[in-house]
Amino acid sequence: MLALLLVPLALVLASLALVFASERAARRITRPLGWCLVALLAAALLGGHLPATAVAGQQLAVGAAQAGALGAGQVLRWQPAVPPGHVVQGSFDGPGAVLDLLDAEGRHLRRLVAEDDSPQGFTWQVQPGQQLQVRGGAQAGPYSLVLRRAFAPADTAAAAPAPQSPRLRALAQTLAEGGGTAAFWAERAREGTPLVEPLSAREALVTFLWRGTPDTRGVRLFGSPSGDHDPLQRLGGSDVWWTSFRMPLGARLSYRLAPDVPQVRGTATDNRRMILATAQRDPLNPRAFPARTDTALDAFQGFSVLELPGAPAQPWVTPRPGVARGTLTRHVVDSRILGNQRAVWLYRPAGAPPQALLVLFDAHAYRDDVPTPRIVDNLLADGLIPPTAVVLVANPSPEARGAELPPNPAFARFLDEELMPWVRARGLAQPPEATVVAGSSYGGLASAYAGLVLPHWFGRVLSLSGSYWWAPRGEMPGAMMRAYAEAPPRAVRFYLDAGRYESARAGQDGILETNRHLGDVLRAKGYAVTQREHPTGHDYLHWQGALGCGLVALLNPARFAQGLAACDSSAM
Repeated sequence: MLALLLVPLALVLASLALVFASERAARRITRPLGWCLVALLAAALLGGHLPATAVAGQQLAVGAAQAGALGAGQVLRWQPAVPPGHVVQGSFDGPGAVLDLLDAEGRHLRRLVAEDDSPQGFTWQVQPGQQLQVRGGAQAGPYSLVLRRAFAPADTAAAAPAPQSPRLRALAQTLAEGGGTAAFWAERAREGTPLVEPLSAREALVTFLWRGTPDTRGVRLFGSPSGDHDPLQRLGGSDVWWTSFRMPLGARLSYRLAPDVPQVRGTATDNRRMILATAQRDPLNPRAFPARTDTALDAFQGFSVLELPGAPAQPWVTPRPGVARGTLTRHVVDSRILGNQRAVWLYRPAGAPPQALLVLFDAHAYRDDVPTPRIVDNLLADGLIPPTAVVLVANPSPEARGAELPPNPAFARFLDEELMPWVRARGLAQPPEATVVAGSSYGGLASAYAGLVLPHWFGRVLSLSGSYWWAPRGEMPGAMMRAYAEAPPRAVRFYLDAGRYESARAGQDGILETNRHLGDVLRAKGYAVTQREHPTGHDYLHWQGALGCGLVALLNPARFAQGLAACDSSAM
């Protein structure tokens, strides 16, 4: 009898929890502990179990957030209330959980957000019957899912120039004589893609390829050497789509190919970002980055790798037998100043107490995609840096990243008054001359700003493709250069790294030019600056090598001055 009474009570509590979740999500407030208590109470009343699967077919509309408690291994599904052909942008947060896209039959199509990658944004083009599925991790916890925007498709067209590649010109002749492409694709399956043809002792012609279908309307290259999303051209009426670039033999980059990128009724920026809806790995290139277990899950995970013969080795990235491994632990740090909380990972080196400290932004990328703990382990094993602790600082959300990492006095206060005292309380703080603040893109910009306003904590700045074009709304680009030019010099040493494929576009200086400008300003002010440029783009594949070079340059400059083959860009 008691059990019969408890079951309806549990169902009522669960229903109230769902209503409460919707109201809280509408107010954009998350209280993970409260959700966990509601979930545990409901589970207890149901005999210790949460429902395994939500019924497929629930509609998820744009702007209507789903949030609540997710049981261990629990599965929830929704159908997006968005017409087919529209492109959706959304965000997901659920520690330990994954967000997948399923077809109408419930079969896996692609992973939109991987385990431990949230909070993270996602983009895809809706097809009939598709479902979104959230699967909980090993432990219960809160989750939130929202479809933020949907874009209607628009029409486009493309031109077709003659190929530069000798191999493609020969194929064009074969097609003109009535032949087909089967032998060409069999050759590419054996030799791989992209197609690389020598031009000189220093250059090669690199041709990116896609095998289309009769329905393929177009293909674009994400990660192009031009720095743009270049279209591939169709070879006659065949299934061969191509685009070619002259590249130095030292080039390294990761890329994706995006067939039938939707064009929507949005801004130019909106349409540029639509490439994320279909971008996927090159099916004829076996090399993938990053080396994650779920990269093979579907073609939309990770990137394909292009490394020409002269690309410098990245000796500190791969695991080595016999190398002592430091420890990595996850923590959560609350900020009264910013009104949020974030994950922070602490790495402690093996075998010796730390003598240096690395504070690195964008922990979601520098924990696994760029294996920072392993890189530090290997640098220590090679005797290139002193024992170094690492603080990996996560972003509370993609939106928070865009607000916090560009020069932000409130975020600087968080570093100064909350994060670094927290680090010091755990015995990891070091003198500023032994403390490196580092990041890439906006993280590089944030690092330079931290060196300017917090030199009592950070005496070393490691910037990888820093976004120095940035300026507050209404100001001229290059605010960081002006700030350093106007301020008295600090006791700060810099390592600036940028890619030659990050140059000016649409008449505005790019990351390459603005990094050069910042370097000039710093040297004119008397700062010690090590500056490197490489034939690469805005790319974690390159940054995983450059991170190690920057650490040696800043923490062991005498050894760096002797030369390291992995860090030499003079021959590229």
